[in-house]
Amino acid sequence: MRRLQDKLAQRLFNSFRKNETALHDLAYLFWECTRRCNLSCIHCGSDCKADAETADAPLPDMPFADFLNAILPLQKAYKRDSIIIAITGGEALLRKDLADCGRKLRENGFRFGLVTNGYDYTPDAHRELLDAGMCSITLSLDGLEESHNWLRRNGESFRRATDALKLIASSKNLVYDVITCVNQRNIGELESLKDFLLSQNVAAWRFFTISPIGRAANIADLYLSGAQIKRLMDFIAKLREEKTMSATFSCESYLGEYEKKVRDEHFFCRAGIQIASVLIDGSISACPNIDRAFVQGNIYKDDFLDVWNNRFGIMRDRGWTQTGLCLGCEDYKNCPGGAMHLWNEKKDGIMVCLHQKMKQSRAKPSSNRRVKPIPAVFVF
Repeated sequence: MRRLQDKLAQRLFNSFRKNETALHDLAYLFWECTRRCNLSCIHCGSDCKADAETADAPLPDMPFADFLNAILPLQKAYKRDSIIIAITGGEALLRKDLADCGRKLRENGFRFGLVTNGYDYTPDAHRELLDAGMCSITLSLDGLEESHNWLRRNGESFRRATDALKLIASSKNLVYDVITCVNQRNIGELESLKDFLLSQNVAAWRFFTISPIGRAANIADLYLSGAQIKRLMDFIAKLREEKTMSATFSCESYLGEYEKKVRDEHFFCRAGIQIASVLIDGSISACPNIDRAFVQGNIYKDDFLDVWNNRFGIMRDRGWTQTGLCLGCEDYKNCPGGAMHLWNEKKDGIMVCLHQKMKQSRAKPSSNRRVKPIPAVFVF
């Protein structure tokens, strides 16, 4: 009976996804305001630099006026406060005008939030951003101290991120969550990390795996095995049952039997459907970690609203993804084609399918192989 209910729920959700795709109302807009960063993380999907104006990365911060002028036409098409601007980077806190940017967004009818590693999230920055009207913030914490500092390649990163967390968690009206990129180094300490987060009064925790893109493209030991992915899903499902905090897995993959056990809704990659981005060079795309081959326009040449309304066909009709691992997959109608950031310009197959890896792990015993250590290069 339960199985029949699950199938019916999935079928209804597939219809909902089809309708949402046809409407493609913009709800979430990333602004990649800088490519500068104060860390040099092993897994960075953007491969950001400490100085974004060096010879190998000639990308200065985008002037706020350029971004604002590009999105002002949205005021006529959408209700006030209906779109959230997610300010990201790089590390957005490196912009000295960040609070002013946020304040001007609020004055023009856009809500804004911040994605940060927390390294430079000081009490002054916290107060200035709240005064500017910041409505949400996402903070990265990737394990206990040793594991977090290893992934972030900075010996002070954990301390400064937890200092930021204390400020964030103390603000009652601020919507926030902590995100953790689960890898072979930290998967064994999730229970301890949970206890730590609860001790800090954290109310929401979101989980990601590490994808083979950016700096992580050639570091296989950052990726979870099928058995480890299942272990992660079981942990999240149990945590949701405990109801001690909101816990959810990201929108990076269809998960088969774990659908609705680890998320509030079925898998739905909303890239190009409800999510867009303006990248550092003015490119118009969906989530910032999607391959640049899928860029749909540029604010310096095109009208953003026109691009949103009339392009993005490759993300709204994903029939082309029926290749590689997805070709002939019995679950394709529930996916379809997985998350956009797992496709590259060749379009010859998805890079990784978490659902398939879990199924394969059931068919053979786990290897228990030793993890090849990655040097912990700290940047001070």
